[in-house]
Amino acid sequence: MATLNHATAIDRHHVNAMNMQIFNDQVNAPIAPNMETLLTELLHYRQQSEKLKKINTLYQRMAGILDLPAMIEAYSIWLMEFIGHELVGYSNPSRQRMHMFCSYHGPKRRQAIQLAQDNLEQGFDLETRLTMADGFHIHRWIFESMDCRGVLVLLRKGNPLSEDELQFIDESLVILAEPLKRALEYEEIFAQARKDILTGLPNRFVFEERIGSMVEQANRHGHSLTLAALDLDHFKAVNDSMGHLMGDKVLQQVAEALKQQIRLTDLLVRMGGDEFLLVLPDTNMQDARHLAERLCQAIAQLNVVTDVGKLAVSIGLSEWKAGMQLDAWLERADDILYQAKANGRAQVAIN
Repeated sequence: MATLNHATAIDRHHVNAMNMQIFNDQVNAPIAPNMETLLTELLHYRQQSEKLKKINTLYQRMAGILDLPAMIEAYSIWLMEFIGHELVGYSNPSRQRMHMFCSYHGPKRRQAIQLAQDNLEQGFDLETRLTMADGFHIHRWIFESMDCRGVLVLLRKGNPLSEDELQFIDESLVILAEPLKRALEYEEIFAQARKDILTGLPNRFVFEERIGSMVEQANRHGHSLTLAALDLDHFKAVNDSMGHLMGDKVLQQVAEALKQQIRLTDLLVRMGGDEFLLVLPDTNMQDARHLAERLCQAIAQLNVVTDVGKLAVSIGLSEWKAGMQLDAWLERADDILYQAKANGRAQVAIN
């Protein structure tokens, strides 16, 4: 019995030693290839999960937005949490819609907006995804949807976007594409009911709908906003001497001439008869005056001559000031317009 016990004790000692050796070998052995693969996949899934959470946040933010300006602003603000940039801009040439959201102020803001506008106005002709201008990296994406093609640009100072950042934006644009299409279609439906039948310009209902949000945005971000009141000179003589059909044709020519001079981000409205309003976001008085003078030249170049004088336009300019009442601002622009009329017509007056 003792021998058995002794032999058993030896065997147990041997087994324990073998177990310890096996344990040490396992601890010191390199991780099996399948374990390395598993850890890599777990890391990948974790990263994908974090990315999906960010993308899902974008989806939620886009869900309730129905207008293009608010959508581009919301997208830029969402993206800023993950990827630094100075401007996001979008253009849909076929629908003649463009909007930009920029985090800059003052001259730097105007510079960035002008760079983005120049890039967006090239539409689908410019295939380069990355250009540089004035210290900005200008990244560019094209939405290829058959019924809603568009171009998006992003401006960034410093380094260009990394491959990971580009991939992240690519994935976010898959989410953005459908809300953009929805917003443009929604705007188009409402535009049909708010379009001046004769000239194709927005009518006074559009002005009343949009002016409040344009003022609010200017106040919130401290941006310039200028209102131009326009009234044609000697238009009554066109109707009296040439007939109303000719008068309608002249109004169409005037609307087209004005549209050729302004930006897609501006709001030009026919208020009725030969009266127009032009709202100029991100535009101070000096820049607005230069534009207004070009508008005067554009109407003069139509060369419509009546018995009492050449068709022209008088323009009154009023820049928005914080604390103003909207009605008072409109009345101010109208008063300045009639100063231009009283001073001899075919000119620009400012406050």
